[in-house]
Amino acid sequence: MAGVGSKGFLDNLAKIYAIYTGGFIVFVIGLAIAEQMGLSNKMIGYTFMGLTIALYAFIGISSRTAKISEYYVAGRSVPPVFNGMATGSDWMSAASFIGMAGTIFGLGYDGLAYVMGWTGGYVLLAVFLGPYLRKFGQYTIPDFLGARFGGHAARTIGIIAAITASFTYLIAQVTGVGIIMSRFLGLDFATGVFVGLAGILVCSMLGGMKAVTWTQVAQYIILIIAYLIPPITMSQKVTGFPIPELTYGTVLQKIDAKEKAINLDQKEKDVRALWKADSDKIAADIKGLPGSLDAKKADLQGKIAALTPESPAGEKEKLEKAIAGLPKTPEEAKEKWEAAKKKADTQAKEIKPYLQPFARLDMKNMLALTFCLMVGTAGLPHILMRYYTTPSVQDARKSVGWSLFFIFLLYFTAPSVAAFARNEVLNSVIGLPIAQLPQWMANWGKVGLVSFKDINADGILQFYELTIGADAIVLAMPEIAGLPYTISGLVAAGGLAAALSTADGLLLTISNALSHDLYYKMINPKASINVRLAISRTLLVMVALISAYVATFKLTIIVELVAWAFSIAAASFFPALVMGIWDKRSNKWGCLAGMYIGFISCVSYMIASRFYGFDIWGIKTISSGLFGIPAGFIATYVVSRMTTPPSQELQDFVESVRIPRGAAKEHEEGMVTGH
Repeated sequence: MAGVGSKGFLDNLAKIYAIYTGGFIVFVIGLAIAEQMGLSNKMIGYTFMGLTIALYAFIGISSRTAKISEYYVAGRSVPPVFNGMATGSDWMSAASFIGMAGTIFGLGYDGLAYVMGWTGGYVLLAVFLGPYLRKFGQYTIPDFLGARFGGHAARTIGIIAAITASFTYLIAQVTGVGIIMSRFLGLDFATGVFVGLAGILVCSMLGGMKAVTWTQVAQYIILIIAYLIPPITMSQKVTGFPIPELTYGTVLQKIDAKEKAINLDQKEKDVRALWKADSDKIAADIKGLPGSLDAKKADLQGKIAALTPESPAGEKEKLEKAIAGLPKTPEEAKEKWEAAKKKADTQAKEIKPYLQPFARLDMKNMLALTFCLMVGTAGLPHILMRYYTTPSVQDARKSVGWSLFFIFLLYFTAPSVAAFARNEVLNSVIGLPIAQLPQWMANWGKVGLVSFKDINADGILQFYELTIGADAIVLAMPEIAGLPYTISGLVAAGGLAAALSTADGLLLTISNALSHDLYYKMINPKASINVRLAISRTLLVMVALISAYVATFKLTIIVELVAWAFSIAAASFFPALVMGIWDKRSNKWGCLAGMYIGFISCVSYMIASRFYGFDIWGIKTISSGLFGIPAGFIATYVVSRMTTPPSQELQDFVESVRIPRGAAKEHEEGMVTGH
């Protein structure tokens, strides 16, 4: 694929990717045959991971470039269909591929907030931003802010917000890579994170946006095939019809009936009572700090001192391990025990109906989350950058439509994945003897995403004794369904493609914000192209290493991390971008006020709510943007009216940007010079 991006390549795009798709399908079939002939699961996992990463590396290296326009905006030559596929891949991150169906699995109806929010955001993007940003003709979002509002002040807050939102989102992708690597290659989580890092870097370091674009098209093909096969197979197995989107309604009825039976079962009631007692005990321990922590430590030490030569073998090691596992400080104990109490409280409650609206998220929080995800989608820098890569404004508009179609294929299927997985767990796992639990539970238990506690010691798994992490559902789906391990490897490869594709776009956004917007535009405008590219690539590697290190701490589930990023992007960028395009009277001071107030109010509520229990109207942390978005719009409008208006020339240009035809004239550097 040498010369990726050349005219010959662009002329034969459909043929090249059709051959690629056919070749990949043949590879999967061949691997399935090899599995039947005795190929080990471990070798299947290594083959999938190795081949796909090597393929992405080949495209990335073949797409290397030293041209600024190709590195930052893929030469503005990506056709709409393929830009739609690349955007879909860039968009469908580890959160969409790995986390969304798992979140719906847990939240039921209320989980649809993610589907509605993330899909609806593209409507906002198409109507308010995408085509107009392309016509403005910049390289990055801080670039747009600098050109539209003048000076470095707006560019600076744009850089801060872009890095904050993108880095938060990036952590989620690297976490997804670590989960996949640890489960399917047998590596520990931290090692898996850094191994996956190599796959991220080879895609983007040498070729920038040009390499990322063509790699993301290849990744989309793999991820969509991987996502669709398990639910199609499950649909055929359970209903006899292979279109899960049309058949999972019957499964929802089975889920509802099973959950009602579980709530009435006496053993399940007993288990809930035990969890309630456990919660009360933890509450007493929290109230008794620091004495309760000292008492636990003293009790274990006393048991060690009381051991005799006749004590069971390994008892001392077990007790010493228990002491080592105790919190080191009262503060750490409070945090850990509060988390344990929260889990116990959840297990002590009856199952709320899967199909009942607002059963797990009240109405205001579901609507707030949907709103923040919609606006955040339209404000994410790494997605907005994709519309700089099309040849024209019209192509940018078409790209949004194709993006919606390619995203729809996965999002329309996600609720069925959640339903089939939940039905399988409720009807094939709950009620089994502990000794007969399926192997997939042990496999995912090693990764820390599946656990159970036989709290009533009856040797039978009750519903309230099982915990399944949201991030396990999609990746474990083939094993839950009893499909060949080749399909598990395929799904892992799809999840890896989703995480890598988004990570590439995010890394590029962060490194470009630092190298192009900060270094070149603000510090050293005379820097040569080679120096700029060298700095960008160096920063890209540094950011990747930092994100991998932070991800090893496993801060929270993937979907929650992503929701934080969306609120930050929504509050920081959306008001400034929309007002910058649709209100010619908006000026630098209004933009600065709107972005700073939106960003600070969102992040402040996020931190206060997540770590200090602060609360306004009961709005949860993941919807923090609800406060920053209107604050940003109001501040931008009011301050702009109170200060000097932009020049008439700039106001005329802003008005011309709204005309949906043509393209801004620009230098190679991407700066607007005419209209």
